[in-house]
Amino acid sequence: MSTGSRGDAPVRRGRAGDDGIRPLTRAVAVLVLPFLGVASVLLYLLPGDTERLFAWTIEPPLTAMVLGSAYIGGIWFFAQVLRQKRWHRVRHGFPAVLLFATLLGLATALHWDRFHPGHVSFVAWTALYATTPFLVLAVILVNGRADTGRRDLIETTIPVAVRILLVVVGGSSLAGGAILFFAPHVAVGSWAWDLTPLTARVTGAVLTLPGAVNLWMLVDGRWSAFRVLFQAQLISLIALNLTLLLCREQLVWANAVTLPVVVALAASLVAYAGVYLAGERRARRILKPRAT
Repeated sequence: MSTGSRGDAPVRRGRAGDDGIRPLTRAVAVLVLPFLGVASVLLYLLPGDTERLFAWTIEPPLTAMVLGSAYIGGIWFFAQVLRQKRWHRVRHGFPAVLLFATLLGLATALHWDRFHPGHVSFVAWTALYATTPFLVLAVILVNGRADTGRRDLIETTIPVAVRILLVVVGGSSLAGGAILFFAPHVAVGSWAWDLTPLTARVTGAVLTLPGAVNLWMLVDGRWSAFRVLFQAQLISLIALNLTLLLCREQLVWANAVTLPVVVALAASLVAYAGVYLAGERRARRILKPRAT
């Protein structure tokens, strides 16, 4: 069974509580996806050419690939916004996108002198982060009431202990991201790789993403509400860990945080993969009796 059809039933369009995805929500996904696609190629596949190709020069290339990893996960998320039929399956990703986009917009304003005025990538970057926070906020306001907490026809629940663990992990990532963003001088010279105040803030914004998602597990335990988000986070984590492997010579092993950061990212990939596979197994056990 495909990810888009699991537990689907006719959706009453245009009513609060119908769990439908509104046209505005899909329109925002259509707007954002091309930027994410182009930026992912420039940052992840051509990280050494940001001075020539991107909105601002990112050094070392490892940092460009870190941001690219977030965009790669974002491609999966927004593609699913277009593909899915029920709002609650993607709902908890939008507050995280709102926070991420707002922080990058603020970082742009704070470090305007670091950007490449007039470059096509700069124009696209500035337009995106000047508008996306408002568009995503509009999505949350317009589409938010569609989810009344109903479960999918085929549903399972994330165990409480797992939810607590993921909230702790996400909260730690959110706190770390906030420190890097609001006190970037703390990370300059002491992070796992070389950072400037701007790249510290960008890295901090990336770290807020899992925390802004996982905190919703405090009030929502439906597997269907996090399944797509876990897929997106797994894709990002795979890209992030591959980045550390490919750019290992850019890591500053003399800094105390380097080994913990590398271990934490690797452990997060293993943990998220385990939680995702366990959730899928539970869902299949529920699906099998229905299918027979």
